[in-house]
Amino acid sequence: MSGFVFFLIPIALAATAIILGVGIFSLAKGGNFSKQHSNKLMRMRVAAQAIAIALMMLFLWLVGNGS
Repeated sequence: MSGFVFFLIPIALAATAIILGVGIFSLAKGGNFSKQHSNKLMRMRVAAQAIAIALMMLFLWLVGNGS
């Protein structure tokens, strides 16, 4: 189980980085897309970041219990 969680952590980190990059790019560019999607992108980044942290904590808990 810990191997599967270890595999998911980089995916969650990459998703967070991609969402962050799109958000920063849209804010730098400005315009209509930024006005419509900047708040949604920020919420998505926070959710992806929370999932990544939860997966890291789950992995540490599984490794600590010897699973």
